[in-house]
Amino acid sequence: MKTNISIPWWFKILAKLILSRLPIGYHIWQKLGFFRHGYMDKFSYAMETFNKHISRAGLIENLGGKTILEMGPGDSIATVILAACYGAKAILIDVGSFANTKMDEYHELANALVCKGMFPPNISAANTISDILAACEARYLTQGLESFSSIETESVDFIFSQAVLEHVRGHEFLPTLRECFRVLKPEGIASHRIDLKDHLGGSLNNLRFSERVWESEFFASSGFYTNRIRFSEMITLFEEAGFRVEICHINRWKSLPLSKRVLSRPFQDLSDEELTISGFSCLLRKSIT
Repeated sequence: MKTNISIPWWFKILAKLILSRLPIGYHIWQKLGFFRHGYMDKFSYAMETFNKHISRAGLIENLGGKTILEMGPGDSIATVILAACYGAKAILIDVGSFANTKMDEYHELANALVCKGMFPPNISAANTISDILAACEARYLTQGLESFSSIETESVDFIFSQAVLEHVRGHEFLPTLRECFRVLKPEGIASHRIDLKDHLGGSLNNLRFSERVWESEFFASSGFYTNRIRFSEMITLFEEAGFRVEICHINRWKSLPLSKRVLSRPFQDLSDEELTISGFSCLLRKSIT
């Protein structure tokens, strides 16, 4: 008989603080289920996510010849194949090389797309990620914020991310937005899904810690970091970077998932209305003055 065991949030932090220091590669941890960067390696999820973002931006019938930038592709380069089906070229930016290197899984994706009546590039002979990138005329950049420097100003038509912006380091958040603004064409558009829950169990336990502790390199490099920027502040930062913001959807808890008394002082001072926002989707456009 199966028993569902709920692992306490504090134990997850302790375990990741220890495990992340062991001399074991990321892909081994991913196989064991201890660390992972999103679910874009689940190709049904990748297709659903990609289609959701391009539909939200009104581009599903108008991607031919366009350049797409995905922020935080995580464990897969599936987006480059999906974009190519629509006649678009993709640039992927991440903070490390996390993408699955198993070619059979990308071949399965291509076959699935053919079965859906789509026309992905022929990657049947691809033996490496580089082969797939070449076939799709795509780029995979893995130096985080530094990667933007290799992208020309106003050369990108569409930017999207799925539960990624909350992972951008706090001190890099506004510089990252400014780089997105720089590379986006004047008529370009960005679509983002942001998850404001902690990534320890879907609550607000990440708000328990002081800024000094949470933003320390020791914590931030241990596999559970989120920048803790709340909804209103994030909207302000989008606008400070130059974007016009359209909120598409807001998710809320019916009530606070934990008592304000256990939160670090700056978060205790926020309203319940602010703290009960658990996530949102938005579109960003350049403000033309």
